[in-house]
Amino acid sequence: MDFSAIIPALPGMWEGMAMTLKLLVLGVVGGVALGTVLALMRLSHNPLLSRVAGAYVNYFRSIPLLLVITWFYFAVPFVLRWLTGEDMPIGAFTSCLVAFMMFEAAYFCEIVRAGIQSIPKGQMGAAYALGMNYGQVMRLIILPQAFRKMTPLLLQQSIILFQDTSLVYAVGLMDFLNAARSRGDIIGQPHEFLIFAGLVYFTISFSASLLVKRLQKRLTV
Repeated sequence: MDFSAIIPALPGMWEGMAMTLKLLVLGVVGGVALGTVLALMRLSHNPLLSRVAGAYVNYFRSIPLLLVITWFYFAVPFVLRWLTGEDMPIGAFTSCLVAFMMFEAAYFCEIVRAGIQSIPKGQMGAAYALGMNYGQVMRLIILPQAFRKMTPLLLQQSIILFQDTSLVYAVGLMDFLNAARSRGDIIGQPHEFLIFAGLVYFTISFSASLLVKRLQKRLTV
């Protein structure tokens, strides 16, 4: 084992890590936003909205993420061509980002729904008594408290997404793992680079998990 070739290759691998973090941040933001909408739909008294959101969540939680990534990679350009009648090239990054947002939204939806249901119903009744409408109650009272309670779970799911970003190798996107693997193949030291990549993933994920546990204890208190 010779790890000396890793240091000169760090700038190239850092570009891959930047791609991984970009996918992570945008995927979490989009997933939480869409997941919040889905959670409100699931909690709605409208049976149509509730069933549509439930079907969405059940579907995406029942299929592997790799399938979603490859499906969106081929489906997004086809759908845009069907809607616009023109060929609109969509890169691997955009298709992967859409796949992450829609897939993770199913999991964030359940986290947000559980957070909303954990708030005592008496608070909503008191807000209605003060003359607030449903949107004001959710925006000013329920969601701020719910997000505080579910922050550790949201962060834990974000750690899982950070690990899952390595699946973008299927469509040729150069994330951190793919960058490390390709440079190891070029130099002729694939094992050393894969071991290094594994250590980086472990260090980041384990450190983030410890921070989430500390945050959970602090929020609980």
